[in-house]
Amino acid sequence: MSYNSLNRATLIGYLGKDPEVSYTASGIAVAKFSIATNERWKDESGNLQEKTEWHNIVAWRKLAEICGQYLKKGSKVFLEGKIQTRSWDDKNTGVKRYATEIVADNMMMLDSKGGDAGGGSSSPTPPPLDDSNAPPPPVKDDLPF
Repeated sequence: MSYNSLNRATLIGYLGKDPEVSYTASGIAVAKFSIATNERWKDESGNLQEKTEWHNIVAWRKLAEICGQYLKKGSKVFLEGKIQTRSWDDKNTGVKRYATEIVADNMMMLDSKGGDAGGGSSSPTPPPLDDSNAPPPPVKDDLPF
């Protein structure tokens, strides 16, 4: 098998807020949240610099339900997925809008078992979930946004 391109994102970061879980009209779970990644370096003067990049994350089906149940603001996570840009027309202005997000298909919680990242419960940590064999997301008409 030959590949001509690859669309894969791998991130380790911290949740900016609790995931928002909703369901499509056909009952498919969708979780949305953002994570922050940080980059640190020394500038030419030797001063430590830092840049935070925010990434919008979307998870579907069982992975969405797990994210909603176990992830909280401040949780440290490892995520894999594909980069996707979607567009829509603004209802008020008619202007075409764009959003780029990571559609997650694999997630692993990285917080220590004894740690409490952002007020999470003491529920047991589920095993990592690989949702790469799940069917594709529903067609655009079935999306809750």
